[in-house]
Amino acid sequence: MNGILYIISTPIGNLGDITLRAVATLKEVSCVFCEDTRVTKNLLNHFDIKTPTKSFHQHSDRSKYNEILEILQKGDSVALVSDAGTPGISDPGSELIAYIQKANKDINIVPVPGVSAVVTALSVSGFPVDKFVFMGFPPNKNKRKKYFTEVANNKYATAFYESNHRIEKAIKELVEVLPEDTEVFIARELTKKFESFYKGKIKDIKDIVVPNKGEFVVIIKK
Repeated sequence: MNGILYIISTPIGNLGDITLRAVATLKEVSCVFCEDTRVTKNLLNHFDIKTPTKSFHQHSDRSKYNEILEILQKGDSVALVSDAGTPGISDPGSELIAYIQKANKDINIVPVPGVSAVVTALSVSGFPVDKFVFMGFPPNKNKRKKYFTEVANNKYATAFYESNHRIEKAIKELVEVLPEDTEVFIARELTKKFESFYKGKIKDIKDIVVPNKGEFVVIIKK
């Protein structure tokens, strides 16, 4: 009998946001595959979870995929987590899931849902978001102009992540492609001690000094 691959959401800042089901599952599996074992061990230690960890990240090669497949086919269940949030959503995981689905259709892949930064930000944006587009992280260099043009042309509210190093640049790029009265919502350090929000028209947001520390979710109203 095959084991189960659990895709487990973890807190994006506040450890109290983990679900009871996630804690129970992390205790039951034979191994937790994670982006950074140091980050995940801190989470596991906080909840007194003794399950061993192994690394799995965006640069993992096929040998790691095969290792996970072999464990599952031997009957042991494993968990996949990212450093924060949900694997496969702007985090490693989707390629592994597709690989397991193709390699053995009898292996169950079970989601253990929890916090997602994009949904958390949307919930407090005050924008109508029954329809929205999520565009992950903007590209690093040459494709940014095309990316932000696509953001401007979307028919629905659009959300994306941005790093602390590039948030000011992203705001400037939005100013170049959006009408000046377009409403924008920026969430910083969601669920953490210094959580903060900025909301207004893009022509005004560009003049606000947004601290370039932390992690950001940007939402464009349509």
